[in-house]
Amino acid sequence: MDLQVTRELTIPATELVWRFSRSSGPGGQHVNTSDSRVELLWDAARSRALAAALSPERRDRALRRLAPHLIAGVLTVTASEQRSQLRNRERAQHKLAERVAAALAPDPAPRRATRPTRGSQRRHLAAKTQRSATKQLRRRPSAE
Repeated sequence: MDLQVTRELTIPATELVWRFSRSSGPGGQHVNTSDSRVELLWDAARSRALAAALSPERRDRALRRLAPHLIAGVLTVTASEQRSQLRNRERAQHKLAERVAAALAPDPAPRRATRPTRGSQRRHLAAKTQRSATKQLRRRPSAE
């Protein structure tokens, strides 16, 4: 089943690689016998879907944003929160879609510089004065 990430990007099922293993956590003896932990791998660097759906600039930006999560160009997502393999598969797909969609999101608008309000300046100075008074009280009394 293809994974719909955004309106313009759909990752075909042929590009997704699934791996299953034993999960830790709740489930009793069932955990010891079933492979409910899911790893979903997607080769983002060699993805045809990414190259076809996006402009080269957007593709490069997405790969740059995904870089901390990539190992040899492959994005790996794991899910083992649920006891069921099916639910963990759904969770892994959701995590992958969220991570790729976040990488494709446009940059936020640049921050407009503003001046601090008069009230915030007063509060800032009052806090500094209070902190100074607290530290003054910790000092050894003078000999005078």
